[in-house]
Amino acid sequence: MVVIEGILNKVPSDAQVTSTAYEGANIVLYTKNKVFFKEGGDIIRALVDEFKKRIDLRADSHIRMDAEKAREFVEKTIPADADITQILFEPARSIITIEAKKPGVAIGKDGENLKRIKEETFWTPLVRRESVIPSKITTNIRNVLFTDSEYRRKFLDSVGKRIYELRKKSADDEMWARISILGAGRQVGRSCFLLQTPESKILLDCGINVAAQGKYQFPYVNAPEFHIEDLDAVIISHAHLDHSGFLPYLFKMGYRGPVYCTEATRDAMALLALDYIDVAQAGLKQPLYSSTDIKEMIKHCITLEYSEVTDITPDVRITLYNAGHILGSSFIHCHIGEGWHNFMYTGDFKVKSSMLFDGCALVFPRLETVMMESTYGLTDDMMPPREDCEKQMIKIVKETIQRKGKVLIPSLGVGRSQEIMLLLEKFSREEKIDFPVWIDGMVWDITAIHNAYPRFLNKDVREKIFYEGKDPFLSPIFKQVGSSKERKLVLEGPPCVIVATSGMLTGGPSVQYLKEMADNPKNSLIFTSYQSEGALGSRVQKGEKEVQIDDTLVKIKLELHTLYGLSGHSDREELGSFIQKVKPRPRKAIIVHGESSKTLDLASNLHKTFKIETIAPRNLESIRLR
Repeated sequence: MVVIEGILNKVPSDAQVTSTAYEGANIVLYTKNKVFFKEGGDIIRALVDEFKKRIDLRADSHIRMDAEKAREFVEKTIPADADITQILFEPARSIITIEAKKPGVAIGKDGENLKRIKEETFWTPLVRRESVIPSKITTNIRNVLFTDSEYRRKFLDSVGKRIYELRKKSADDEMWARISILGAGRQVGRSCFLLQTPESKILLDCGINVAAQGKYQFPYVNAPEFHIEDLDAVIISHAHLDHSGFLPYLFKMGYRGPVYCTEATRDAMALLALDYIDVAQAGLKQPLYSSTDIKEMIKHCITLEYSEVTDITPDVRITLYNAGHILGSSFIHCHIGEGWHNFMYTGDFKVKSSMLFDGCALVFPRLETVMMESTYGLTDDMMPPREDCEKQMIKIVKETIQRKGKVLIPSLGVGRSQEIMLLLEKFSREEKIDFPVWIDGMVWDITAIHNAYPRFLNKDVREKIFYEGKDPFLSPIFKQVGSSKERKLVLEGPPCVIVATSGMLTGGPSVQYLKEMADNPKNSLIFTSYQSEGALGSRVQKGEKEVQIDDTLVKIKLELHTLYGLSGHSDREELGSFIQKVKPRPRKAIIVHGESSKTLDLASNLHKTFKIETIAPRNLESIRLR
């Protein structure tokens, strides 16, 4: 029996359910009975317990208040100090989304404001935190979800039908699962893996290699087992381009299925993809995709919270867990079949906590196979203590400013930049030293996303933002660079720190700053990010004294520093400690996302130390999970 039919058979006869719909794995009942809508919560909770599915009750359009009147009621009901920025309606789903800078005030004590809105307007209200840091780009990204409410409803319904109704195999068919390596096999970059079962074809990450050229930038989507029309779902572990940057191209190719990720990952990967287009155009290159493709990607995202369990196909259920790498980064735990096998893909992860994030999750219900990164997988890939690196960065900044120089920190827009900002804010506040920190590239907009989703940050930062009124991202030392004219003023101005993308000097404003600052020995350059082989950053880091930037031969005379201890990746010790500490311990580890020597060395060590099966596959290899 189809699950919705079973639920309807249990609903009271006078409930007046006019229609039903899937929203992914969730089920929605629409009623025109006002009393049942207001008081049917206990019945719905009982149905949830019985069917083990998420069930939501919403009002049929015939009993809802007119949208404009509902807007007026919301504005009257929610206190002004909630600071509402937008009220967005989805008529096809009977939902009002209220964006506010103080969501707790908007919700009210024990949810009293939302309860009043629901009972009086018969719309279902949701409150979403708006960033205190203004960003038109991030606002536009979010608003894409509301541009076509009817399409969104039909899309989510089709996803649910695929999960619950459109089974491909019979109960007697043999169960199996395999993973194909379409990128990041014995390399860093273009992470992309195809998980296949008798019922499912699921893509785990879909990245590009920003440091490579030509066809070597992209995943092997021409592999014989990959057919875009058969793809059931894509799951993105985190927003960095080497894990998400190829995804809009799938939509350009015609993919219209779901993309699962956290809310923070959705917003950040859209922003990074838009920046990828800008960098290509600035370099007079044809972009891989357009903003229209990015909009399609956003429209098809289904966001999940950590520890939220959801079916995504008839035989795969997923749960996302904190990976500790960047904002919203996730382990992807896949429960295959009815307890047949449990597989987890780590993406990039950090075991130890940082100034910005808690360390990764270590306890799971079940786990037989793990596929994990090995960026720093060699025996001697040991990072110095984070505290030492923080002190070293402050020392470099103080000495450079004292000699009237400028500090350039090329940085990943997501995660590393914000951690550097926290460190510089703490230094300025505690030492009472006033110096400007110029933020360039998409870093400011990414910081706005961090401010909008503080639940993904560690407890200390959350408390500063929520309760203490001391949001570190709003420190007056931070100043935004908004144009090439302002960039010129920064270069001509007094001593300062410049945090700019990209972290590997593969494009963006950091390259332009290097071009102008490189020949002055008073200046300093601090690398805090992984430098891919062949990238400009890697060449400078290795000591090249002259590099070509645009049409100019640039002499490298500024001071060079590398601080690996601020990395969002786990070093060799942490990679080993992950397998040691994770519960339950997996029986098999697939090692990816590392240079060949690192994947092989880590695989050998984990096998010898923990007596588990290990594999370091090449690109285009496939592995049977069981």
